[in-house]
Amino acid sequence: MEGGSAPAPAPAPAPAPAPAEEGDGCAGLWELPVERCERRPECGRCSRPQKVCLCPFLPIHPLKVSTCLYIIQHPAEESRVLRTVPLLAACLPPDKYKILVGRRFSEDRYPELATVCRNPSTLILYPGAEATNLEEVAVMYSSPSVMIIIDGTWSQAKDIFYKNSLFRLPKQTILRPLQALCSFQLQHGAQIHHSKEHLLKNGLYDKPMPKNKRKLRRMELLVNNVKI
Repeated sequence: MEGGSAPAPAPAPAPAPAPAEEGDGCAGLWELPVERCERRPECGRCSRPQKVCLCPFLPIHPLKVSTCLYIIQHPAEESRVLRTVPLLAACLPPDKYKILVGRRFSEDRYPELATVCRNPSTLILYPGAEATNLEEVAVMYSSPSVMIIIDGTWSQAKDIFYKNSLFRLPKQTILRPLQALCSFQLQHGAQIHHSKEHLLKNGLYDKPMPKNKRKLRRMELLVNNVKI
């Protein structure tokens, strides 16, 4: 421009920041101290934490019993905090109990268990429709040689019982204290919860029936092969 100075050039744009490399945002995290998670020391006898050890309430010496216990334990019970099998094992001689963990027990894989289940003097503790009070059974048998106990929740125990034909061979028994406990709970506010089997048999199942054929088949087996 005549008579004037030339305009100053526009400043160059600042260079864009280089993209951060992957992982740079977490670089500082790797330097933070890591807290180690340590399990509380456990009692070697009752398998409970030492601060809440139950050994003072258990017999000092193993109980002298004539019956051998076969404990059929559902795999989920092994990791439960309040598992009771270690307490039972701590009260018995090592040759008077045997623990078998699993869901399915075939005669081929467990021949010893199959022999026990076929023994006429073997009893299984299960509150089925054919269960007899243990006190009444004691009159018929001088002393059962083996008692089978299923360790699990009600649904887990029922699944193990009905899906393993071996466990339907021994005579079913039930403990009277268990019946008394259930009655006490009902008298003090506990609600009655019927099983799906009971609801189906009595026409009280109010949920929509599954469309999946496999689920329908399972429900049919639940009501003793009655078509739904």
